[in-house]
Amino acid sequence: MSNFENNSRMIKMKMQFVQKITFLVLMIAMLPVSSYGQDIKDAAEKFQRALQIVNFAYVEPVEGDELVEDAIRGMLKELDPHSVYLSREELERANEPLVGSFDGIGVQFNIVNDTIVVVSPVPGGPSEEVGILPGDKIVTIDGEKSTGSRINNEFVMERLRGERGTQVTVGIHRRGVSSELDFTITRDKIPINSMDAAFMATPEIGYIKLNRFSRTTMEEFKTALDDLMRQGMIHLVLDLSYNSGGFLDVAIDLADQFLDRDQLIVYTEGNAAPTQKFNSTRRGNFKSGKLVVMINEGSASASEIVAGSVQDWDRGLLVGRRSFGKGLVQRPFELPDGSAIRLTTARYHTPTGRSIQKPYDEGTDQYYQDLSNRLRKGELVSPENIEMPDTLKYFTKRNQREVYGGGGIMPDFFIPLDTNRVSDYYSRLLRTGAINTFSIQHANENRDRYLEVYPDLESYMDDFNVDEALVEELFDFAQGQGIESPEDESIAEDTHMHTQVKALIARNLWDFSAFIQIRMQDDEAYMRAIDLIEGDTFDEMNVHYR
Repeated sequence: MSNFENNSRMIKMKMQFVQKITFLVLMIAMLPVSSYGQDIKDAAEKFQRALQIVNFAYVEPVEGDELVEDAIRGMLKELDPHSVYLSREELERANEPLVGSFDGIGVQFNIVNDTIVVVSPVPGGPSEEVGILPGDKIVTIDGEKSTGSRINNEFVMERLRGERGTQVTVGIHRRGVSSELDFTITRDKIPINSMDAAFMATPEIGYIKLNRFSRTTMEEFKTALDDLMRQGMIHLVLDLSYNSGGFLDVAIDLADQFLDRDQLIVYTEGNAAPTQKFNSTRRGNFKSGKLVVMINEGSASASEIVAGSVQDWDRGLLVGRRSFGKGLVQRPFELPDGSAIRLTTARYHTPTGRSIQKPYDEGTDQYYQDLSNRLRKGELVSPENIEMPDTLKYFTKRNQREVYGGGGIMPDFFIPLDTNRVSDYYSRLLRTGAINTFSIQHANENRDRYLEVYPDLESYMDDFNVDEALVEELFDFAQGQGIESPEDESIAEDTHMHTQVKALIARNLWDFSAFIQIRMQDDEAYMRAIDLIEGDTFDEMNVHYR
């Protein structure tokens, strides 16, 4: 390459990344923060000059775009833990679960012994339409061998996902069929559900579990709610455990389902963002009936908006453990190359005025150590170990009950984390994936027999038991995976292990909702929620549900 060509390339590269950072700074400068306008202009000029010096004078060639990206990431890290830079590829991956769909063939799969095993095809998806069945093993993809040590999730995603309308041919090994079966599948839009399960817990109590707040959440929720009401539902358990949040407006819409008209749901405030208040409307299909919301340390952001509004208006009861404590609102700002900044622009407050954002003044690393610190301090096993200063005390709108801000939502009824329920042996089964792999293989080998004996989930839940023979089969399988059988014979009677095996087999015979329905029978928070609804607590605490 000539010196002229090399210089031209360097100039072009410099212009690209200087354009990127200049666009960023000018975009921020357009926000209504006039008192900082000159500072931003000076900073932009200073940064551009620094980039020029590095680009032309550094001892080795530099990748300008990477340099700018690192600078942006570093700048945002100094602001707060939730302001982030996302490259174009990272942005697409991050948006996918919230948009609620992707293009692909529509299968849930596990990798078992270096082989892709179909757990279940997505109902109505392209794989189901061509006849892919649970238990099928995908051994080739477009003629390429898809078994062996190199097979991982990334390998599968790269080859099975693709643009809608394109085709992929998979070779299937099916139990009971001697020859390999070839299926040509036309990729289509595959929904990502935000609802894990919806079922009747009792003849009058419904249960709905949401895993995120996406663009499809309200449609899924309303459909499930209507279906449960047709089955006789009067009261509801809404499970937001480990729901890390999503769209603010979706959280507002969900809270609107429960609150009376013109009740404040949430309000936001920021330096450059005017205060915005969001009130409930007359719309909503569950304005009456007992409501329990399940939360824990994994419930964040949008989950906390819903839980906070329900608690502040004494509309329902919260069960579980203190939520994560994310009370910051992010707004996306696009950059010229398709990347973006998600910048914190406001804090949100519950109806009583609580900001539930936990402190982050000790830095991002310490911020994300908070959950570990909670466990170390014993907070997850006893509410007495939670430090809540009186300066963060608020009072609910109807009954003037004490509630706290400044670090998550405190439930009305605390459920400790049971640190003793999992034996070392059971923990190894979980960590290594042995119990999951065993359950998949066992379900596939016994599918026809089980479905004949248990034609539906209800009969399976009532009559299927994890007996001694099945436990021995599990132990033998685990031993083959390098996990020695337990010396303590009582471990064979571990009810938590039995429930997990039963639930995993059900997932492979039916779907993930079946897994949740069975696992909930072993969940203390869920059982407490049912007890609260069936007892007199709502009336004794004057909780508004009529």
